[in-house]
Amino acid sequence: MGVKTIIVFPVTTQTLGVVWRCLKGSQQGSKLLRSNPQPSSFEPLVMFHICRTLSLPLNEIEISAIRSQGAGGQNVNKVASAIHLRFDIKASSLPDRYKERLLNLRDRRITNDGIIVLKSQEHRSQERNRAEAFNRLRALILSVAVVALPRKLTKPSRGQERRRLEDKKHRSDVKALRKPVEE
Repeated sequence: MGVKTIIVFPVTTQTLGVVWRCLKGSQQGSKLLRSNPQPSSFEPLVMFHICRTLSLPLNEIEISAIRSQGAGGQNVNKVASAIHLRFDIKASSLPDRYKERLLNLRDRRITNDGIIVLKSQEHRSQERNRAEAFNRLRALILSVAVVALPRKLTKPSRGQERRRLEDKKHRSDVKALRKPVEE
């Protein structure tokens, strides 16, 4: 018993449906990574790709399908097409610097307990809503990945000041011609 294949891919609308079907249809699990080599504890590990250097196991992200709200006729009352995504920042495998920045982020989608809650119901299909929720999670994590450098205060050069004053003088001369003529 050993690892034969690891599935790592960018999450898109098409790949999510394929992966869920593979996970449901896999009987032996020989093409999926086992967290524990015991045959009784089969746990597939599929990665959610955030950027080139950062990925999360999908088992850290809790996804549930719920009914959409609002107008929509018969479909909205019958089909659970909206997606509710929950991601626990503190219990995740994110690097500590990302966790700290996410927890310090003032965002209404992050609870006081450090759980990101995203709801997607824009599309009619569950797959597209799932992909949209994953894209929002990716965007939220990437928003804290880039640290803004502090701005260096600089002084305008003499040439810039001279050009600015010349432009002001020119504009003043143009506007002075609009005044009524004094006799």
